[in-house]
Amino acid sequence: MVLLSCSHYRMVLSRSWTLVKHFEGAPKLSNFKLKEVDLPKIKNGEVLLEAEYFSVDPYMRPYSKMMMKEGDVMIGTQVGRVLESNNPAFPVGSYAVSSAGWTTHSISQGKELTPLLPNWPDHIPKSLALGTIGMPGLTAYFGLREVCFAKKGEIVLVNGAAGAVGSLVGQIAKIIGCKVVGSAGSDDKVEFLKEIGFDEAFNYKTVSSLEEALKKASPEGYDCFFENVGGEFADVALLQMRKYGRIAVCGAISQYNDSVTRKGPYVHLPLIFQELRMEGFTVQRWLNRYNEGLEKLLQWVVEGKLKYHEHITKGFDNMPAAFIGMLKGDNIGKAIITAK
Repeated sequence: MVLLSCSHYRMVLSRSWTLVKHFEGAPKLSNFKLKEVDLPKIKNGEVLLEAEYFSVDPYMRPYSKMMMKEGDVMIGTQVGRVLESNNPAFPVGSYAVSSAGWTTHSISQGKELTPLLPNWPDHIPKSLALGTIGMPGLTAYFGLREVCFAKKGEIVLVNGAAGAVGSLVGQIAKIIGCKVVGSAGSDDKVEFLKEIGFDEAFNYKTVSSLEEALKKASPEGYDCFFENVGGEFADVALLQMRKYGRIAVCGAISQYNDSVTRKGPYVHLPLIFQELRMEGFTVQRWLNRYNEGLEKLLQWVVEGKLKYHEHITKGFDNMPAAFIGMLKGDNIGKAIITAK
């Protein structure tokens, strides 16, 4: 943090990554520009927040086109510490999750801030509020329970399984009592999935036949499919679903950088003949139940039932590179960037 002396108040220099140009195909470093601005003195009801951890997530790729103008600060969440406060809900020294985006310092009226759970243990990293005990964890928790309706004894398939959401889906499914099969894009990721309790895992990039790999992992098929990827994987996996199976469509990262819409097999026949239910969702649907989910996720982490893995990039200056790398699948677990 840079402080500039002033006769009346401290001026804080905020650094922000802005979107210079909307992405065409895969994001490039040239799409981003670093800007600096002096923040004014906070007013009544406002809070000055200094970011400590930043998140990069797949949703930022499609949402940037939907929600942003060129020149805006990149969207995203962060965990920050309250430096100054005129808001009793956020005392100085407390921590909160903010949607201020890719910016080191921000002023808020508190509406878009979420304080960390009051029972957050000191030994649990606060960065988990962006991952396991945050939006990705909630996505896994509610998607598996409220869209897939996974039950004990069922077979759950997860693609993108070594990512922030997929790695948690598999572990929560095991807590419920399911058999879990995961697909990932490297041998290291497959090994990681086995370490955190997946029953079967395979590298979709090296198998000779995706259909054969899915059948080998679960000859009897799948009751639940937690879909993070889209594209060819989904086409093949739908044909492996058991009668009355459920597909929770959470993401389509394989298609986010496509400039031309893909044409693939139609899903109608397997949906009809297997009487499947396929439902897309975003986690905001359960906004009024976030605390329920966060408390459960924190409990599982403390009990050791839910293991976390963070792919940490150091330094705010490296945010664009971390974002690009995450979209390429460089990370195992949650991609986190530290402010320093």
